[in-house]
Amino acid sequence: MTGPNAVPVGPVPRAEIERVFRAEYGRLIASLVRRFGDIGLAEDAAGEAIVAALEKWGDSGIPPNPGAWLTTTAGNRAIDRIRREKQRDDKHRAALVMHDDTEHEPTGPVEDDRLRLIFTCCHPALAIEARVALTLRLLGGLTVAEIAQAFLVPETTMGQRITRAKKKIAAARIPYRVPEAADLPARLDAVLTVLFLVFNEGYLATGDGEPVRAELTGEALRLTGVLRGLLPGDPEITGLQALMLLTDARREARVRGGQLVPLDEQDRAGWDHDAIAEGHRLVRECLAINRPGRYQILAAINAVHTDAPSADTTDYAQVVALYDRLVAIDPSPIPKLNRAIAIAELDGPEVALALVDPLPLQGYHPWHAARAYLLRRLGRTVEAKDEYAAAIDAAGNSAERAYLTRKRGELV
Repeated sequence: MTGPNAVPVGPVPRAEIERVFRAEYGRLIASLVRRFGDIGLAEDAAGEAIVAALEKWGDSGIPPNPGAWLTTTAGNRAIDRIRREKQRDDKHRAALVMHDDTEHEPTGPVEDDRLRLIFTCCHPALAIEARVALTLRLLGGLTVAEIAQAFLVPETTMGQRITRAKKKIAAARIPYRVPEAADLPARLDAVLTVLFLVFNEGYLATGDGEPVRAELTGEALRLTGVLRGLLPGDPEITGLQALMLLTDARREARVRGGQLVPLDEQDRAGWDHDAIAEGHRLVRECLAINRPGRYQILAAINAVHTDAPSADTTDYAQVVALYDRLVAIDPSPIPKLNRAIAIAELDGPEVALALVDPLPLQGYHPWHAARAYLLRRLGRTVEAKDEYAAAIDAAGNSAERAYLTRKRGELV
């Protein structure tokens, strides 16, 4: 019988249960890792909990607090697994001790399971690619295939990378805690990178499910705020928080009718102007500190875009100047691609295309989409169609593919 607070009554589609599970996944894994100190055990127990949820919720409805249900179920399954191993008596005692969910080890200056999990995954003993991939897997609940697509590597390569990272955490006994204040700065860059990628995955998801995952954008914003409380004087944390706010403020206007809506076509009345005002305030705070970094510059670029009442009144000279500063800090191909698109608004598509063509980004769908856009403006329709087709093939999100398909269909 369905409980009085379960929703909805009657059969629940599998997709809805999986959506709830993905929303709760990061919190669940972080809680299990704190409790049992074993990432593999946490993942196995979480997997068993979702199987149980699919069996029970499908008929009886989703409980009023699905996170608590999953946490309790997964915790019980983890304890059962430990007991079943029957390898050493101390494991049985450990299971009984763990069952009271009491904290026995120091976990650092912040009582936040997910932030501790990020710092565990971002330990300097792990390669930077492994840090980011592992956090996206454990905190964001992304599949290995989705992470591989985001990194432009084969799925098998990404799977091996994540497996090696988990084994290294276990072998090196990497602690599950937020470092003490003196150790925080050395770990900060990797953590900011991970938070930004988690946010981006929420803002436009890699797979073919919901194009926007608000639980991930919200989680990234929340954790960035917690981190800023730890290091309130660090302008890059403030810059990242401003960047997230200014980007997330446009979320409701970004997808319409299952299609991605680019910035220049968005209904600006649908933006969250309170979030924009707060983002602008944080950008001004960064300017006052005057120690520019990557996230501060990206936030400033977004501040220029969100300050303009319409796309055609955007101060692209200022945008290009900011991208010049960004490329000086980060001369990698993607900032150069974004800079070239801004230059197209100042100096025209031909100048921009000459900057885009040499970039080593073949197979990266924004590069193909950028070329299609510039070729379209130059009247090179056949080439533009080919580039749209390449972008559609490479895009990992149904909303992006729908938008690109529409733009290609407009060419005659």
